[in-house]
Amino acid sequence: MQRVKRRLAAIMCADVAQYSKLMERDEDGTLDRLKAYRSVMSSLTEGHNGRIVNTWGDAVIIEFSSVTEAVQCAVDIQNELSLRNSELPDLNRMEFRIGINLGDIMVEGDDIYGDGVNVAARLQEIAPKGGIMLSQSVYDQVKTKMALGFDPLGPQHVKNVTDPVETYAVRLGGRNAPQESEASGQDASDKAAETASHPDWDRDTQVLANGFEQARRWLRAQPRKVRSCVFLIGFFFVLNLLTSGLSTLWFVWPSLPFAMMLVWHLLVGRKEKSMTNPSQQGD
Repeated sequence: MQRVKRRLAAIMCADVAQYSKLMERDEDGTLDRLKAYRSVMSSLTEGHNGRIVNTWGDAVIIEFSSVTEAVQCAVDIQNELSLRNSELPDLNRMEFRIGINLGDIMVEGDDIYGDGVNVAARLQEIAPKGGIMLSQSVYDQVKTKMALGFDPLGPQHVKNVTDPVETYAVRLGGRNAPQESEASGQDASDKAAETASHPDWDRDTQVLANGFEQARRWLRAQPRKVRSCVFLIGFFFVLNLLTSGLSTLWFVWPSLPFAMMLVWHLLVGRKEKSMTNPSQQGD
C-alpha cells in the first residue's frame, strides 16, 4: 500500500458571499462576473507562486508554499476586486470571503486533504464580505514581515473542528489607501491640535472606539442565533433608556430569556456540537 504524501502548506479558501442571491437576481451577469473575477484571481495566484487546486461552484482552493505570498496574494485579490466592484451598483457587486491557514496536508495527485484544508475552509466561512481571516499559525508567520494591520478576533468555534481556532482579520486599506487631499490633511491637523490639548479625552475615546470595533467584528463572526440574542438584549436596553432613563432597569426581565440562550450557546451548545461531531469532514 502506497504511503500518503504529506507536506506543510499555506491554504487559501475563497468563495462568493451571497452567491445564491446574486444568481437568483441575474444568472448570466453573475456567471460572467464570476469568470472574470476568477481570471483575476488566477493571474494573481500565478504571480505569487500559488497553485489553484480546485474550483467548484463559486469556491476556490489555492495552495502556496510561502505563507507571506499567500497573504499578499489575498490582499491583492481583495484590493483588485474592490476596485472592480466600485464601478458596479451595490446589488451586482461580487465580494469574496477569504480564509488562510498554515497546516499539514495530505496530497493525492493534484488534490489536497486534511485538517489544514478544513480549517482554511471554515475561516473563509466566518470571514466578512471582502475580508481575509487568518489562523494563528499564519498570523505568527506574517505579523512582523508584512506592512499590514491585523485585528485579533479571539478563539472561534468552527464547524467540524474540535478545538477553537484563534483568528485574526487582515485590516485592508492602510498603505494602499488613497492619499488625503490638502483639505482633509488640514482637517486632520486641526483635529490633532485639538486632541493634543485633551490627551485624556483622546485616549479614552480611542479605547472606546477600539473596543467597539473589536465587539463589532466579534459579533459579525458569530452564528445568527448569537447575533439575534445580542440584538434583542440591546433593543430592550435602548428602549429602557429612551422611556425611563437608567432610574428603572426594567429591560433586565424581558432580556433574561435571551441572555440565558446566549450563555447556553456560547458555553454549552458549541461544546456539545464539537463533542458529537469530532470526526466529520467537510460539508
